[in-house]
Order: sequence, then C-alpha cells, then structure tokens
Amino acid sequence: MTKSSFMKSVQEIEKEYQLNRMVEAIDKKFKLDKNVKRAMLSVDRELFVPQMFKHFAYSLDALPMSNEQWISSPLTVAKMTQFLEPKGCDRVLEIGCGSGYQAAILSKLFKRVFTMERIDSLLQEAKERFRELNIKNILAKFEDGNKGWEAFAPYDRIIFSASPEKVPDLLFDQLKDGGILLAPVDEGGGLQIITRYYKKNGNITHETIEPCNFVPVLEGTVEK
Repeated sequence: MTKSSFMKSVQEIEKEYQLNRMVEAIDKKFKLDKNVKRAMLSVDRELFVPQMFKHFAYSLDALPMSNEQWISSPLTVAKMTQFLEPKGCDRVLEIGCGSGYQAAILSKLFKRVFTMERIDSLLQEAKERFRELNIKNILAKFEDGNKGWEAFAPYDRIIFSASPEKVPDLLFDQLKDGGILLAPVDEGGGLQIITRYYKKNGNITHETIEPCNFVPVLEGTVEK
C-alpha cells in the first residue's frame, strides 16, 4: 500500500467513525426507525457542507450555505424523514432541494425522488453531489416549488424543506389519496410548526408535531 492510499484509507475510516457518532447522537435524542437510521448512515453529510464548515459536518448543527440558505441539522433531517413515514412508498416530491442532503437521504428510502429548487446555482451543486455519490433515482428541477411538479403526480409523499405560510392547494391536488404531506408551516410571530397533512377520500386533515426553524418558502426563481 502506498503512503497516499494509506492516508486515504485512514481518512475514510475517520469519516465513517464520525458519521456513526453523528447518527448515534441523533438516535439518543430521537429514536430512529431502523430504515431511517440505515439511510442516515449511508450518506456522508460532509459532501453537502461548504468547505469552510467541513469541521462541523458531523455536528448536529444547521450550517450556512450560499444565497443565504442553510443545510438543516442532521437531527432535523432525520426527524422530517421519519415523520414522513416512508415505508412502502414509491415516490416523493421535495420542495426546496437546497444542498441536496435531504433528497439524498430520501433516495435510500423511496424508489423515486423528485426535488425542486428555485435557486439555480444551489440546484447545480446538488446535482453534482448526486452524480458524485452515484445516486440515480433523484430527478431534480429548477422551478418555483409552489407550483409543484404535475408531470409525475400523484406522489405518495410530499415534503417541504422550507417553511410556507400556507401549503398551496395544488400541492394537495398532486398528493396521492392516502398520502402524507409534511411541512414546517410558518404560524407567524417567528413560530414554525412541523405539520403533517393526510389526504383521505379527497379530504385533508392535519396534526401538528413540534416547533422547528427553516428558511421561508419564496416565490419565483433565481438564475445563476
């Protein structure tokens, strides 16, 4: 073994150790379903974190990215994933791709992931990460997520990775009957609540889960 390959091997072992520590720390705070835990262990968060914050990649902190956006805490990503109840589902639509970390986790639990991002530079970076990780079941689109993605509807699950003041009705239209939509809804006054919506026989019901902190959903797109 050459010195360079040895060093690479040591780095990979260290990353695996740090990733395992991160997921175990999440599991202590929020008991993970075995499939969600496996998904969290299979995606290296470091790849999604800006270079200047790499030393915080395995912390449970949200971290800033470009365009005044944030990569969510891995604890939040794990919670959102588990609250989505992915078992047995085929397709999921994500509103707000951001770094791509949430979509990458979802790709381990769904057959097909459709993700939308309104900031083109963020989307291109995320797509490059998906290529680097050889993730082939994610389809990403540059578009205002408020419009949804009708071409591939209906979806078993829809998840917002940003906070809307109100979920657009057309997104409920794109949700499969029997499906779940999960969103960190802005209740005003600085309060956001993770809210889980159920669609049954065309009717929408919901339950509130817990407070959270996400960037807001905005309208329109931002070119490079």
